[in-house]
Amino acid sequence: MTDRAAVPGVRWGAVVAFTLLCCALAWVVSLPLWFGDGLAEPISALLLPMMMATPAVAAIIVTFAMRVPGRGERLRFLGLWPLRPAKRVVWLIVLGWLAPPVLVMASIALAAACGFVQLDLTFSAFAAEIEKVLPAGSPTPPIGVVVAAQVAGIPLAALVNAFFAFGEELGWRGWLLPALRPLGTWPALLLSGAIWGFWHSPIILLGYNFGRTDVTGVLFMIGGCVAWGILLGWLRLRSASVWPAVIAHGSLNAAGGLIVIVAAAQPDLALAGPLGVSGWIVIAVVTVVLIAIGQFRHQPELADAPGRLISAPRS
Repeated sequence: MTDRAAVPGVRWGAVVAFTLLCCALAWVVSLPLWFGDGLAEPISALLLPMMMATPAVAAIIVTFAMRVPGRGERLRFLGLWPLRPAKRVVWLIVLGWLAPPVLVMASIALAAACGFVQLDLTFSAFAAEIEKVLPAGSPTPPIGVVVAAQVAGIPLAALVNAFFAFGEELGWRGWLLPALRPLGTWPALLLSGAIWGFWHSPIILLGYNFGRTDVTGVLFMIGGCVAWGILLGWLRLRSASVWPAVIAHGSLNAAGGLIVIVAAAQPDLALAGPLGVSGWIVIAVVTVVLIAIGQFRHQPELADAPGRLISAPRS
């Protein structure tokens, strides 16, 4: 049994500093959108990836300025290295790569069953959207070919998106989740997910993801990030590595637009999207299964200071 007395408490000063830095940097990066045309600003294509890097920047600042974690075990604390046990890390990376598209498709099926979205498997609505962006007089490619290419490209797109997702994951699952782990597994997962969701506020309030420009959009984003944060956090804690979460985050971003392809009309993503209610339900089912088979019970040791390893507290 774990000796709780040997587990250091949460370094709340560092956690608060990290959270404030993340949120402040996100607002600074997104300010040109607020003073311009919002998400329609051409520069948004540059600013959104920059915003994704702000948690990594905050993690680096807190790590070196406040020495959390201490010197000597930083790579291990952040989950960057070593990658062992190698077999487990590799399999969880593969799971993180392939599972999110399956869960997104399951959320779409559930949304259709619940009446949150009407499906159009002829893809006529998607074809109409493609025609809007094509130059006048350009031939329209066969919609079946376009859809097949979109779906087949998800695995590769997941790896490309993982490059940008690394900036977020180094902060959320690399630094914040281990920093909160002395609270217990579930408090750490839920609190880190809620902070992750709130961090999105500058762009959610501009209509990103849900098209809601008020507090309800932020609340739905917090809900979505808490849900997905449980799965990404499980990958992180089960592997002792941040890389499965990085790949899974990239895979989620790559597959998130699938609902737009199959919807007969623009759906309410707060209900039908992977970060919305249907996604929450699917992830809740997966989480219950993981709990039932004991996947949250055993976690690897966490490096806290030079030469000292601590075990995670039992949740």
